[in-house]
Amino acid sequence: MIRMSLSLPASVGLWGCGMPVHMSHSSSAWTERLGGDTVALLGEVHDNADLHVQRWQGLKRIVQTGWRPALVMEQFDTERQALIDGARRSRPGDAAYLIEQAGRPEWDWSLYRPLIELALEHGLVLRAGNLSRQRARRLVRGIWSDVFSAQEQSDLGLNGSTPEALQLAQETEVNEGHCGVLPADVLSGMARAQMGRDAVMAAVVRDALAMRPEQGVVLIAGNGHVRRDLGVPQWLAMLPPRQLWVVGFTEMQPDAKLYDEVVLAAARQREDPCRQLQQQLKSKHQAL
Repeated sequence: MIRMSLSLPASVGLWGCGMPVHMSHSSSAWTERLGGDTVALLGEVHDNADLHVQRWQGLKRIVQTGWRPALVMEQFDTERQALIDGARRSRPGDAAYLIEQAGRPEWDWSLYRPLIELALEHGLVLRAGNLSRQRARRLVRGIWSDVFSAQEQSDLGLNGSTPEALQLAQETEVNEGHCGVLPADVLSGMARAQMGRDAVMAAVVRDALAMRPEQGVVLIAGNGHVRRDLGVPQWLAMLPPRQLWVVGFTEMQPDAKLYDEVVLAAARQREDPCRQLQQQLKSKHQAL
């Protein structure tokens, strides 16, 4: 599967935030809104090391001035929170051990270790923010109640009907993020899984904010998850507009409605993901 956050197709623009987007020309301009009770959603292109460094350096500067936000990370599944907490108790300050205990192997942890070291050094709350792949797959094939209890659905905001515009927008993103080659009958389920992940991340952010509201929260997640038009901000609508700050860390200039500010870096050289996906689907078809 191609992670949706690796591509930034044109936005459908259904939920524009009405705020002008700012392009960062310096590595620190995006940090001006950080501090206090700010809820900062900081995106990424998962494999772009330059963007990771810019984000880490900015956070480090602000944390060193005294800000102590909770750090919520997409890279850890919520089911592994106990492993994170246990690793911190048994070997405080040991980022490598924490990653070994709680991290999934498919992530390039060399890119995230500086953030984890920053959290451990300064005693930041570290929260796992993601829905596991196993549970996400169940959402692709089923419905909300196949993964979440009635109480969880209520807490996540999934106990009502999904807005049709949001469902269609997510289906469009899933389709474009997979090069338009997916069968139509799987788009609905994959969009549901994406919304489930966004809703879970938003719930973890809300819980972390409730613990220490004066210190704020930082969410580390792919650019697709932090988009204002269809990502985690859709599930944080209860926050005052001045409190939420969304920064895309991208390789191209996105639609102005997606983020409040954008940090740009040169694109990495990669194999064509569409070609790879088409080859995978062809191989699977030939094996049938």
